[in-house]
Amino acid sequence: MTLCAAIQMVSSPDVAANLQAAGELIAAATAKGAKLVVLPENFALMGLHELDKVKVKEADGNGPIQDFLAATAQQHAVWIIAGTMPIAAQAEEKVRAACLVYNDRGERVARYDKIHLFDVSVPETGEVYRESASIEAGQERVVVDTPFGRIGLAVCYDLRFPEFFRTMSQQGVDILVFPAAFTAATGAAHWEVLLRARAIENLCYVIAPNQGGLHGNGRKTFGHSMVIDPWGAVQDCHAEGPGFALADIDLTRLGQVRGAFPVLNHRRFNCE
Repeated sequence: MTLCAAIQMVSSPDVAANLQAAGELIAAATAKGAKLVVLPENFALMGLHELDKVKVKEADGNGPIQDFLAATAQQHAVWIIAGTMPIAAQAEEKVRAACLVYNDRGERVARYDKIHLFDVSVPETGEVYRESASIEAGQERVVVDTPFGRIGLAVCYDLRFPEFFRTMSQQGVDILVFPAAFTAATGAAHWEVLLRARAIENLCYVIAPNQGGLHGNGRKTFGHSMVIDPWGAVQDCHAEGPGFALADIDLTRLGQVRGAFPVLNHRRFNCE
């Protein structure tokens, strides 16, 4: 078994303060035995304006945010899946929302760029989001081999597209991760039910770190970071404010569930 942590933050417009907060939470989780930690979407910056992320973008493989991640993973001998951070895009005025994976030696082993961009108006509140104004969408699904199992990477709005994960399931994923910054309104309506559905339909673990509180830009995020087992049971949940959900990933149990309930072997239609 491997102890994992879904880190919850209330990120601000101050990158340095956010990195300090992330470092403290990672240290606290590893002190409790976590070997895999996952940071939320926008962990390094929750800007006052949509284009603020462009001002702090980093070249791929070089910059203070990436240096922090590599050094922290090495310092604590922990695998880090780093939510999203702004990496330079082909378009000068945009960034890629990149989810980076570092091993316990501080080496980067994978990068996933968010594919589904949150261009919506929230019915309950009238909030309007246009991520495509500042983010260039990724194109490639990413599944990474780790000592804890095969991990499929996804970010926030990706959660609403089940076909995206069915393809990963065909690649043998054991764990899905969902770094997110779900709004309070959409989170209350859909966060847990969608996460549990992805775990149940793919018979896999889900690690879902969320932003969770009131941010400097006035935005309120839902929190309720959680770890879910392949039967859809919530193993641990951190409801509000900074903190983390902590739970075991047990590949033996995963194999038992899949063996007893072989729904993945009963599929009649494959995703391309």
